[in-house]
Amino acid sequence: MQRLRIRYTKRGRLRFTSHRDFARALERALRRAGVPIAYSSGFHPHPRVSYQSAAPTGVASEAEYAELALRREADCDEMAKALDAALPDGLDILEVVEARTSGFADRMEASHWRIELPELEPERLDAAVAAFLAAETVTVTRLTKKGNRAFDARNAVVSAKTEPVAGPASARCAILDLVVRQVTPAVRPDDVLSGLSLVANLELPVPPRVTRLAQGPLTESGDIADPLHADRVHPRVSAGE
Repeated sequence: MQRLRIRYTKRGRLRFTSHRDFARALERALRRAGVPIAYSSGFHPHPRVSYQSAAPTGVASEAEYAELALRREADCDEMAKALDAALPDGLDILEVVEARTSGFADRMEASHWRIELPELEPERLDAAVAAFLAAETVTVTRLTKKGNRAFDARNAVVSAKTEPVAGPASARCAILDLVVRQVTPAVRPDDVLSGLSLVANLELPVPPRVTRLAQGPLTESGDIADPLHADRVHPRVSAGE
């Protein structure tokens, strides 16, 4: 059995697809592309696909990951082309690598987010971010399946800063660059925005546009490393070794 790890995107209108929607689309793409996917055992076999920290519905992403188990070996480049052609535009396969290392889920330590805030002056965002970072804790509440849950949104934030916007509309658009640890309970971009509202009374004129730029290991400098790097450089081990 061979295991492959894929990096894929959610772009444009496809950012509104839920995790379940993508799972169904991927299963159809696997059939169309003739991928020799392995199935679970039991009365209701399912494709052996596992996902890592899927982005929320409505959020775009350049860094979604999944792992596939195959019945026989396949070429990674050919697999990437076949799957990409079988998926709708916006759900794009960026890379497929053979899984040559363990602990892939443990590498997803943090995410890098870009949050566009139209109709908001950058100066207002600057002040709100400064107040948020100066706070020891920022307790926010989110409605979950089990009711309202309160948790600290500040502790998970590694860095937050306002990015400059070029062009004539720059005075009426702010961009928040955010790196957040992937903790339990998960702290999402909307939780940080709720925290900004709490500490600085920051009200958003229109809904934000959120994109995940990267997820993976967190470096000492606060950057996100490539979670597939170890699989690319690790020597291939043949069956039986």
